[in-house]
Amino acid sequence: MLEPNLGPVIDEAARNMFQAHADRMVRDAKLIARTLLREMSRQGVFSPHAFEIEGVDVLGWEVFGLNLNVVRYSRDRFDAVIDAINGDGYGPTLGIHSRIDATVAHIGQRARVGNIYVNRNQIGAVVGAQPFSGEGLSGTGPKAGGPHYLLRFATERTVSIDTTATGGNASLLSLQDDSS
Repeated sequence: MLEPNLGPVIDEAARNMFQAHADRMVRDAKLIARTLLREMSRQGVFSPHAFEIEGVDVLGWEVFGLNLNVVRYSRDRFDAVIDAINGDGYGPTLGIHSRIDATVAHIGQRARVGNIYVNRNQIGAVVGAQPFSGEGLSGTGPKAGGPHYLLRFATERTVSIDTTATGGNASLLSLQDDSS
């Protein structure tokens, strides 16, 4: 029996969402494994699950949390799997475990995701030091910690007046606040 060292999820609504997903996957997928948590650690803690699913379309939405979904495929379906990942509308993080550089390059060129981690875990982007963001429905724009992240919080507004073409300050008068 696995006894992971897990803290509680953010709130009861999140725990219920993870549990609802797990309950649906127990019906619609193959349960590979589930951790059993000690009774004393159950307060707000979600028990992680691993499922084998037929394809990413089984998920229906982006699932963040303590569930691992595994899709098995043959090498000749490789591009179809990448297309399915690209076609679901989400694009957070993708992990690749391969010793074949050409495979990594091929996936990197075709997959539309925010980050690709190769031969390592898929967590741990350090905000302010390493960029992180997704694409599509998973994206927020510039990557947190990336070179353009600060611009995400700025709004540029420009008023350009050609005073020589309008004969003086006539254009400025139309921009003045009428409340004074």
